[in-house]
Amino acid sequence: MKKILKYLLWTVLGVVVLAVAVVAYVAATFDPNDYKPQIIKLVKEQKRRDLQLGDIQLTFFPSIGAEVSQLVLSERDSSKEFAAAQHARVELQLLPLFSKQAVVDAVELDGVRVALVRRKDGSTNIDDLLGKGGQAVAQEGGGKVGFDIGHVAISDLSFTYRDEQSGAKYELAHASLKTGRIASGVPGEMELSLAVQGNQPKLALDIQVGGRYTFDLDGQRYGLRDLKLEVKGEAAGITDLVLDASGNLDFNGQSSEFSAAGMNVAFSGKRGGDNLLAKLDAPKLSFAHGQFGGDKATLNLELDGGGRAVAANLVLTDVAGSMQAFRTALVLKLSATLPDAPTVSGDMRGSLAVDRAKESVQASFAGTLMESQVRAKVGMNGFTQPVYNFDLDIDKLDVDRLLPPKKAATQAKAGPEQPLDLSALKGLNANGNLRIAALMAANIQASQVKVGIKAANGMLVLSPLSATLYQGTLNGSATVSAAGPRIALKQDLAGVSIAPLLKDVAGKDVLEGKGRIALDVTTQGATVTQMKKALNGSLSVNLADGAIKGINLAATLRSAKANLGGKGEQTQAANTAEKTDFSELKASFAIRNGVAHNEDLSLKSPLLRVGGNGDINVGEDSINYLAKATVVATAAGQGGAELAQLKGMTIPVRVMGPYTALQYKIDFGAMVGEVAKQKVEEKKEELKSRLQEELKSGLKGLFR
Repeated sequence: MKKILKYLLWTVLGVVVLAVAVVAYVAATFDPNDYKPQIIKLVKEQKRRDLQLGDIQLTFFPSIGAEVSQLVLSERDSSKEFAAAQHARVELQLLPLFSKQAVVDAVELDGVRVALVRRKDGSTNIDDLLGKGGQAVAQEGGGKVGFDIGHVAISDLSFTYRDEQSGAKYELAHASLKTGRIASGVPGEMELSLAVQGNQPKLALDIQVGGRYTFDLDGQRYGLRDLKLEVKGEAAGITDLVLDASGNLDFNGQSSEFSAAGMNVAFSGKRGGDNLLAKLDAPKLSFAHGQFGGDKATLNLELDGGGRAVAANLVLTDVAGSMQAFRTALVLKLSATLPDAPTVSGDMRGSLAVDRAKESVQASFAGTLMESQVRAKVGMNGFTQPVYNFDLDIDKLDVDRLLPPKKAATQAKAGPEQPLDLSALKGLNANGNLRIAALMAANIQASQVKVGIKAANGMLVLSPLSATLYQGTLNGSATVSAAGPRIALKQDLAGVSIAPLLKDVAGKDVLEGKGRIALDVTTQGATVTQMKKALNGSLSVNLADGAIKGINLAATLRSAKANLGGKGEQTQAANTAEKTDFSELKASFAIRNGVAHNEDLSLKSPLLRVGGNGDINVGEDSINYLAKATVVATAAGQGGAELAQLKGMTIPVRVMGPYTALQYKIDFGAMVGEVAKQKVEEKKEELKSRLQEELKSGLKGLFR
């Protein structure tokens, strides 16, 4: 945009100079229309462009002036139009010319059209016109011609810019410019209005500019006072855009110093369903010798829409550096309210450093965020494909407070399950470390959390991942891939109390004990349900001094003792008030397509030994497992003395049903068979003993 404005200024200046030159030449020849062929020939020979001139009219007193209609200038070596004007009028005062002063009463242009093109090789279609642009005009004696214009009026100006390299296209339409007197040391006023349209980015803006200007050509000082800028329209996806700016600008050409004072910028617009508001106050900014500085700048931002309300106040102080690299201290105050979530507030202080040459942005800050103390270093390297880095310390964080409340089951089933959206990982490149002293997430309580984070190529890796939780420790890693999506989880929990962990994670109260759990699983799928059904890997459990809740095997077996004469099966629902104690519980599971299969259950208690095999269907949230409980030869434990008659007997117990309604089925028929079999074995042993005694007696009689 900066280049476009430069080209526009040079082009407009070129048209003005051309008009003045034409009028000056015509005035000197007295009969301008007779000399139009010579003027056209001169332009053709020197610039290799075609010039068309309409009727020329002259005035001589009190001013020398000329009016030209239908002025058209072609492209170089082409008949295609480059610039044109419907009407041009210039008036010069006669007497000042004798003292080498060019006093122009008026410069008026109407219906101006200019087409600027940047070619694929980087050249432009005005390079030949700018070949000597910018050089001082000097006379033989070394003196300079004075510069004084009564006023300039340009109306209905159209300017187009087309970049054949990038495909960008911009158009300024219906532009008008009005000025007061333009003379060194003399203040004047100006008004500029124009409409701008473009495609990279897409924009359509109406712009109004006004203010008082002063300049000193000898001292090369230029100023704009009481600047008033108003912009309306749409740009970069923002509609209903309104921007108002005011302030004072100064430029010193000798020292190349630029300064701005009292700058105020207010912005509003809409993006999607959000309302955007921004306000910038910059009392003093300066730029000199490639360096800039400022006392203080305040930026207020507001976003409102869709149930969201975000407000931020950013104060920059001690701004120092150059356009290539600068540093500043900053103070940030933030307040954000999201749908169905508490207000997030923060107060941060720190510093910011930007290095354009290295394409680096680095910041460090500390303060309060959501009642948490935060210390952080964050940065970005590379502007086109940024890589983020961070090192973050938080004393406490409750993630669950930031999430919307879970919907009721009836509401959750109202529509189809929403797919997981991990598209944000595809363009993310980040490396960093996160440390949280106390964490609450997904209802899990943990402390001393340490996470190494790396994101690249659509994949997020959390390694190492460690924490202290539920009287034990966690160590492992996690990988999340946007392709699939896929998740891999490897965790080792040591010394963990399983009962509170299961309550917080799954809301289940089915198991007690303390020990080790090792998990190594992978899965993929577009939804949570698909991922549960695609779960593969392994799980091992090794717990001590705990209990299985839902059934009291000792009480169940005592009841079974009274039913030894019965047949069939007995089914009972799980009862969390009952439990089966154990001193040791070991089991390993092979997980295939969402089903965890076990063959090596080993539960030990003073009364029982339990083995078994079966499945836990994670995808369907159900269990189908056959446990075989054997009464050991001891009177200790739950009701041991009452079960002495069942010593050595194995009782099958089947656990089945969904997690929310588990049932236990005891096979009394199999148990009665076990009793009968045991009695038969006992009878065999008794007969065997009797036969052995009788045989011994018979042999003794024989030898006698």
